[in-house]
Amino acid sequence: MMAGSHIALGAAAWFVAAPRLGLPALDPVSLGIAVLGALLPDIDHPKSWVGKRVWPVSVLCSKAFGHRGLTHSLLAICGCIALLLSEALPLPLAAPLVVGYLSHLAADLLTPGGLRLAWPLKGTWALPLCRTGGAFEPLVVALLLSWAWGNTAERVDLRAGLRATGVCRLFARELPSLCIAGEERASAAAPWRDWRLFALGPAEPAAGKPDSGWRMGWDSNPR
Repeated sequence: MMAGSHIALGAAAWFVAAPRLGLPALDPVSLGIAVLGALLPDIDHPKSWVGKRVWPVSVLCSKAFGHRGLTHSLLAICGCIALLLSEALPLPLAAPLVVGYLSHLAADLLTPGGLRLAWPLKGTWALPLCRTGGAFEPLVVALLLSWAWGNTAERVDLRAGLRATGVCRLFARELPSLCIAGEERASAAAPWRDWRLFALGPAEPAAGKPDSGWRMGWDSNPR
């Protein structure tokens, strides 16, 4: 698949896997590592996105192993598992890297080129649903993204996320459904403990006891 498809599927795979590993799905560092892992297998192709950025390394890998060789094989999968088990990297770093890497292999398995899982043997394994760069590839990616979203254990409130960016400070009038409705929902959900009951007048304290200061009414400025 193309680099954009691998990026999308790598991120989607992390959204699904992270909560099941006890890690935050939306942590920007982990998400970035997952995307990097999703691009990393194509380091054996000098013209790939990652290959162009590490050109000397990608040329060496291409000449030594060929495209979809070692980096797309069972040996690479075993390396991913070993990385997780060895604790050479902390789990928050190793897990997204491995998840992204494996998402790349799963995506390439859906193309006619398939994977040489038994590398260095020449046989390939494939479930050819779309060609790399073909018109059908975006549809396959969209279906996989839809499935990933439906199986995400951690739900994301996109509207709350947009409000958290401060967009409502600039475009509150232009985006009333996002900003004003969001404020109303937040007010409705505010806990009653934020309001304090107080007495109309100070009650006479009992002998030997401090004045409690309770008054009838609602205090909108809790202290």
